[in-house]
Amino acid sequence: MEGSVALRDGRRLGFAEYGPSTGRPVLWFHGTPGARRQIPPDARVAAVQRNVRLIAIERPGVGSSTRHLYGSLLDWARDVEDFAARFELERFAIVGLSGGGPYVLACAAWMPDRVVAGAVLGGVAPTDGNEASPGGIVGLAKRLAPVLSLLREPLAHGLWLTARLLRPVASQAFDLYMRISPEGDRRIFADPAMKEMFLDDLLRGSRRQLHAPVYDLVLFTRPWGFSLRDLVVPIEFWHGDVDNIVPLAHGQRLAALVPGSELNIREGRSHLGGFDAAAEVLDALLAHWPREPVPSPTTRESAAGDRLAGDVALIGE
Repeated sequence: MEGSVALRDGRRLGFAEYGPSTGRPVLWFHGTPGARRQIPPDARVAAVQRNVRLIAIERPGVGSSTRHLYGSLLDWARDVEDFAARFELERFAIVGLSGGGPYVLACAAWMPDRVVAGAVLGGVAPTDGNEASPGGIVGLAKRLAPVLSLLREPLAHGLWLTARLLRPVASQAFDLYMRISPEGDRRIFADPAMKEMFLDDLLRGSRRQLHAPVYDLVLFTRPWGFSLRDLVVPIEFWHGDVDNIVPLAHGQRLAALVPGSELNIREGRSHLGGFDAAAEVLDALLAHWPREPVPSPTTRESAAGDRLAGDVALIGE
């Protein structure tokens, strides 16, 4: 099931849902760039096998989500709180890939009583203040922060136009990118199903807009609005030891700052290595899940039917 949900102020967030509707809810925050279908095939299978209701949410400016630049990462957490209320999710876990990582940590800071646990795969560290970690693409973005902020709209529009121009040769462009990518990424995307998933998500998500990646970079260069040292939600980090986009130092810095967190270093994996860790990540999240009764299918489907009549608009193939 995929579609969009209306928030309190009328903006909409796009989403896609995988796995059983009666499963334990896990929210998935895509990378930069990415959209609601950036869920690897193994994660979709694992969601069914582990009774997980996996819901991917698009950030503003991609897919079906209304364009909107947040003041800070915590504004996203407020939107997720609203989103969860529309879907009647009392408690949930969260996964964030790459640029989705900071948004996981923001939700853990904003909703410690609702977020069961969080997983960050190749996530970026802060670039501002005494919790910052230098290097990587966000380190470059930090140096260009004034330009990014001032020219964000034309830059985002240019990115969207570039994506549209490349649509007819998307497969060939992807293959060319893989030729210059680290060996770890090439191994993962040697699987045709992984390539198909990645292109399907990118092409669908960029049909009407592709502002979210630029908005992400602008936000990452600003103060995050909370301290990592104050987090109380269980957080686990996964990071490749040869990540050429977000250095391992970022994962090490995050794990050192978040109390009680764990860092899983993936040998020989680069930035996209998190795509093949889905089953391991879901198992780690479910290990933190409280043993509570699961609503019956009848009750859950009835509630879903009530929702669809109001805030949720579905998208057909």
